[in-house]
Amino acid sequence: MEKLKRTALFDSYEKYGAKMINFAGWSMPVQFEGIIPEHEAVREKAGLFDVSHMGEVDIMGKDALQFVQNLITNDVSVLEENQILYTPMCYPNGGIVDDIIVYRFNSEHFFLVINAANIEKDIDWMLSNKGSFDVDIKNISSSIIQLAIQGPKAQKILQKLTNTDLREIKFFFCKRNVLVSEKECMVSRTGYTGEDGFEIYTGTENAEYLWDKILETGREEGIKPVGLGARDTLRFEVNLLLYGNELSESITPLEAGIGFFVKLDKKSFIGKDALLKQKKEGLKRKIIGLKMKERGIPRHGYEVFAEDKKIGEVTTGYRSPSLKKNIGLALVDFKYSGLGTEIFVKVRGKLLKAEVVDKKFYKKNYKK
Repeated sequence: MEKLKRTALFDSYEKYGAKMINFAGWSMPVQFEGIIPEHEAVREKAGLFDVSHMGEVDIMGKDALQFVQNLITNDVSVLEENQILYTPMCYPNGGIVDDIIVYRFNSEHFFLVINAANIEKDIDWMLSNKGSFDVDIKNISSSIIQLAIQGPKAQKILQKLTNTDLREIKFFFCKRNVLVSEKECMVSRTGYTGEDGFEIYTGTENAEYLWDKILETGREEGIKPVGLGARDTLRFEVNLLLYGNELSESITPLEAGIGFFVKLDKKSFIGKDALLKQKKEGLKRKIIGLKMKERGIPRHGYEVFAEDKKIGEVTTGYRSPSLKKNIGLALVDFKYSGLGTEIFVKVRGKLLKAEVVDKKFYKKNYKK
């Protein structure tokens, strides 16, 4: 049996009542108190996530800007120092290698955050596309932990632990060399929940101390430790996509509905020709939002039908904790992607009626 990887916080999970699962080869908490109360804590107060299983890569060197530009579909040339962007990273055929977060420290130093399941694959992909670019690609995942504090009270709680004015960290920006309870950290403001919040990057030696300190400091404000279960329901409600569900090597960014992050006017990048061709010819399938009209929960992998034929599959589906509705995302034939289209989801052998709806099920509450 494969030995699961552990984050630096593994030994702390038990005292907070964590229920563990295998996630992408990592032993991670799926929940502490429970998915619903953790979800509600983030929407109404605050939650703290251990996301140290995510990968971090330093790209440094004279050609760092040009290398990253070629690697991703979005445009890092427009970023200020310490500004951040979200982007797909594609294969030549337009399929997605991964969706990543890129931090620009300066034109010769970029910091990439990649999905836990894709760390080795992504590093290999970067190295195989290094070519003649003068860059150093360094996987620093094992030396860094990442905590995410999310929710309307996140700033109030974290501010008690630092002299840095957190109001100065704008949405999709970061600040380096921030002291959080006297520990040196980098703090950014992006999020994966639809709520305001911060990511805290620091050395693994600070993991347990900061985890305990943040939870202790935020106790009066109602902060809770949050597992991967609520992380998934939170991101899904605000149409933030998950690699392996809505994104994959067989799905393009245009099909996934994240074409905004594909800058086809950029001089060149891996996958540009395929994506230009797809845009010109038109999409054959698309990720849609759906709402059940009959009683049943659409789950990942459930088949979707229309006019007595299979038209696609559910990529993510839940009974939404915030909306109290059974909703989902699905990849379906483009012909059936229009809002209001009647479709059917096969739930436990029965075809149940559903409707195509806007994918933005829940309104984001970021501070911009």
